[in-house]
Amino acid sequence: MKKIITIIIINTFIINSFSQMKPQDSNLNLMPWPNKVQMLDGFFIVDKNFTINIVNSSDYNQRVYNASTRFIRSLTNKTGVFIEHGFANNIVKNEKPSLLISFNDTVDLKLGIDESYNLSITKNQIKISAETDIGAMHGLNTLLQLLSVKEVKYGFPFVEIKDSPRFKWRGLMIDVARHFMAVDVIKRNLDAMAYVKLNVFHWHLSDDQGFRVELKKLPLLTLKASDGQFYTQSQIKDIVKYANDRGIRVIPEIGVPGHASAFLTAYPELASNKTRANNIERFSGIFNPALDPTIDKTYELLDTLFSEITPLFPDLYFHIGGDENEGKDWDESELIQKFMKTHNFKNNHELQTYFNIKLQKILNKYGKILMGWDEIMTENMPKSAIIHSWRGKHEGLPQSTLIEAAKKGYKTVLSSGFYIDRMLPASHYYATEPIGDEILTSSERANILGGEATMWSELVTPLNIDSRIWPRTAAIAERFWSSKNINDTESMYNRLEVINNSLENFGITHRRNKQVILRNISNHQEVDALNKLSNISEPFKMYSRNKGGKEYKTFSPFTLFADACNVDAVDARRFDILSKKYLLNQDSNIKDELLIYLNSWKNINIELEKISSNAPIIENILPYSNRVSRVSSIFEKGLQNNKFSKQQYEEVISLLEAKEDFKNNLDVELAVSYSLSELAEFLLKN
Repeated sequence: MKKIITIIIINTFIINSFSQMKPQDSNLNLMPWPNKVQMLDGFFIVDKNFTINIVNSSDYNQRVYNASTRFIRSLTNKTGVFIEHGFANNIVKNEKPSLLISFNDTVDLKLGIDESYNLSITKNQIKISAETDIGAMHGLNTLLQLLSVKEVKYGFPFVEIKDSPRFKWRGLMIDVARHFMAVDVIKRNLDAMAYVKLNVFHWHLSDDQGFRVELKKLPLLTLKASDGQFYTQSQIKDIVKYANDRGIRVIPEIGVPGHASAFLTAYPELASNKTRANNIERFSGIFNPALDPTIDKTYELLDTLFSEITPLFPDLYFHIGGDENEGKDWDESELIQKFMKTHNFKNNHELQTYFNIKLQKILNKYGKILMGWDEIMTENMPKSAIIHSWRGKHEGLPQSTLIEAAKKGYKTVLSSGFYIDRMLPASHYYATEPIGDEILTSSERANILGGEATMWSELVTPLNIDSRIWPRTAAIAERFWSSKNINDTESMYNRLEVINNSLENFGITHRRNKQVILRNISNHQEVDALNKLSNISEPFKMYSRNKGGKEYKTFSPFTLFADACNVDAVDARRFDILSKKYLLNQDSNIKDELLIYLNSWKNINIELEKISSNAPIIENILPYSNRVSRVSSIFEKGLQNNKFSKQQYEEVISLLEAKEDFKNNLDVELAVSYSLSELAEFLLKN
């Protein structure tokens, strides 16, 4: 129910006074970049007298009050200022509070609510105004990102901002089926999501490796299909409430009819292949077990499941998966083949559409709209279904299924190009334009709701998941929120570095847990050399880590060197930038910086050898570190002399191209290889 909030008319913002500021033209480290920004001259200093008023005609708005309380805590923790007023006032007690928040409506979370806000910082006051409480909270997060230092004082630069999102659906999917993620893991990621204005948490709750929801009517799903790792209903309600308090909708996913190994471990009578003993899957991949879509008991059990699970999730949408059903068990079942003939189904797609339509009717009975991965988009699938596009040019198709769905009249959400578990750099995702240059009608464009980053958990645990989600997802959040023409990669990386620092304030463990893994590898000895090596090494990309010589199970160790290494390896990126600059102008200062890196890397192997006798895991790293040190030593001498002999060139190229040697089952790649190859070409020709 909407509450009427006293409206304060703020004349500060005049549309015509704004111009679209390019991020690279500003020192502001905002992400996502706002719609319109106007810089002013001045700085609002934070002192002990900082106060907040939330203008309210009756009872206060819980979401904005809680958000303002979190804001003050973040402000005091960051600045060290002992602010006298630790909570916001909900009526105008002070004539002139430091921060005045006003908005018109308190809204229930749903697709398409007004998320716009205005933010004004002047000498007299900071003002946030919005149509809804959600917009007001976005304004608070932008204000927090503006916190900076000037003349040894913390404060906020004078600025005027008018902001609203490009897409209404901006999500992050976390898979908790392959590896279970405890409540605190989910909550800290919800906090980080709110900070960068993501508004949908897609909770992937079941797969071949586990079913993670307590259902009292179907107790076998947790007794037999969860390994004892699942969310109680009270925990689910708590997380949904926690997300709601931060303006984030929660969309659950229960994957059917495929990805059903765990499901069928509990209820094997629903299996398409009744002769197979179904067990929880311990490997990654695509597997054959699928629900039998031809028997009434399948739908009776799913009806029971949805009757209990849908009340836990207030959102209108419910994700049923529907992807990667290979149909092998359907093909090999005489009963299913007979059923298909009786109903004139030409193929498995038509049979799955039959299954999906029956699910849609069950979900409609409980007030939900069906959502599924793009395999559900078949000729007879009703247009009321939401198509979640995961396939496109990135998967070898001529065009994104997002565009196909939009043109066919489906509402659709994009994840193709935003699979963060593929371990590609932030620049890749940032360059992925959701709509591109496609020519669409206004109604077709309106069908594109937005997008989601996807964190599949085959190779992540609670220990390293944060480093696989952040900070790259902040760049994706900008792609979903900001204007299409905000696309400068250098600016993105500069701002991302600052945002990355802030993420720790929300409990994100991407940095501290890296040190936990490295200390484990070193058996709690010195980790400086491991840090240096990890800062120029990146995990294998595009699922190649789980292919070839080593295949991970759900219970394999995920405390290895690759688990400590991150995409966009920090020193590798800096070295790449320096190397490109040096190749352009041979600046002696840049050369000195390159030599500092090379000198540091050439000693890595010696340092690791010193501690390896008491750290068995390091033994597997030494062949790799030896090659890194050898390459660095040759380059140091070559760069000092400004020339490579043919022998030196051939040796470093041989070492850089010795992929099998560099792999050594470490599942990492030397992230400076390309820059070193370019530098080698230059030194040979010099």
